[in-house]
Amino acid sequence: MSEEIKKRTEAVTPRGVNHLVLNVRSMAESHHFWSDLLGFKQVGALHPRADGIPSMTMQFYSGVVDDVNHHDIALVERAGLPEPPEQWSMFDGACAVNHIAITYPDRESWLEQVQFLKDSGVRMNLRVDHGMTHSVYINDPNGYGVEVLYELPEDVWSHDIDGALNYAKLLPEDQLLVDNTDYERNFQNA
Repeated sequence: MSEEIKKRTEAVTPRGVNHLVLNVRSMAESHHFWSDLLGFKQVGALHPRADGIPSMTMQFYSGVVDDVNHHDIALVERAGLPEPPEQWSMFDGACAVNHIAITYPDRESWLEQVQFLKDSGVRMNLRVDHGMTHSVYINDPNGYGVEVLYELPEDVWSHDIDGALNYAKLLPEDQLLVDNTDYERNFQNA
């Protein structure tokens, strides 16, 4: 006996993005970026198959520390991918993926991570205070934009989500690690 499924007139709202799979030119180079520099843990790799399904070089990564998560990001090594653009840009995108946003647990860990990336020689493309996040934009070795962020307290932005989404304050490169906690709350006048 089958269970009757409710007929809907509109889509079910998802919980969020479950995982992202990126094609990469070099697994070693990409593993270093996602694992050693951004802190994701490799939780698995695709094993050769004996059932006729084609095999590929694929590794799986999770950002969850205290709980179990199958994966947030997967990397698939693909020969022949084009070289990444010389300069990543949010506005003149050369990649199909504009950027991937990676959330850090809190302001302190975010500042530590940004400092670590800077000390590791990762080029910082943009430093932006958004209405809901404070962010640094970098790019991975394949040219994908990566937004490294921490979320601001919900009471800062929940009264005006649209305003918070539209708010962006660019900070100069010399203020990469300057993080004002007097968060903007009035997005209409900002």
